[in-house]
Amino acid sequence: MDTQALKAFLAVAEQRSFSLAAEQLHLTQSAVSKRIQLLEQQLGSALFDRHNRTISLTEAGHALQPKARQILDLVADTELRLMNLGGEVSGVLSLATSHHIGLHRLPPVLRQFVSRYPSAQLNLSFMGSERAYHAVNLRQVELALTTLEPSSEQVPDGIEALPLWQDEMVCVCAPDHPLATIAQLSLQDLAQAPAILPEPDTITFQLLERVFRQAGLSLHAPMPTNYLETIKMMVSVGMGWSLLPHSMLDEQLVHLPWPSTPIRRQLGLIHLRHRTLSNAARALIDILHAPGENQPAIAAH
Repeated sequence: MDTQALKAFLAVAEQRSFSLAAEQLHLTQSAVSKRIQLLEQQLGSALFDRHNRTISLTEAGHALQPKARQILDLVADTELRLMNLGGEVSGVLSLATSHHIGLHRLPPVLRQFVSRYPSAQLNLSFMGSERAYHAVNLRQVELALTTLEPSSEQVPDGIEALPLWQDEMVCVCAPDHPLATIAQLSLQDLAQAPAILPEPDTITFQLLERVFRQAGLSLHAPMPTNYLETIKMMVSVGMGWSLLPHSMLDEQLVHLPWPSTPIRRQLGLIHLRHRTLSNAARALIDILHAPGENQPAIAAH
């Protein structure tokens, strides 16, 4: 079986669309269709049921999907092992990161990496924590710097999580916001006011939502955004309150007394536990473990 045909099959199976799979693979739709047809001819079975505007996997397609992923993973790992033998740090390193880490934690790391390893090429993608875990699991990226699950039991199977930094989260609002005048702030007060928070599928939102749910309250977050800098701007002009890293506090914000157990989020690196890492990935991890003068020390884990 041709690996390119298997890649096309997995893309169509994931996207449930030939056109979207073609976009993902940077191919024409006809090229993707031909690869699927070739694979179906080789296997002697239809892999997709074609409907009017949708497609679905046949029984043979469902059976092939995990095997195709295993085959491609084995091929990729074998190629990497052979490439790594030379010890050269080169090739493309696909790295996912959140916007906050990319802006506030990553620059000195990337500066060292680019300076030391000019033959390596970084492919940087910005995404939230939920998408980052998904992208690593699907091998769309090799490494991701993101918010980690709060406990090791919650880390998805097959994912290795390495804690790097810890953010103390603080409750904030604008100086002229009504919440700033309340001496004994309660969760009930916060529940009644609009909150400017990340998307519900982020770990940061889930940490906060759990506190309110345990108190029998609901969050009112009408305008979610994953850009913490945007959240800070919206809070500073009085549009609502939020929970932000302590490092983002300045004169534009008032630090409100948090009426519950302190919330801290762990930031770190994730990758597939049993995936062979490229020399470039290992080089980046080494830099993260050897902080420079502009980089905070890595947390113990």
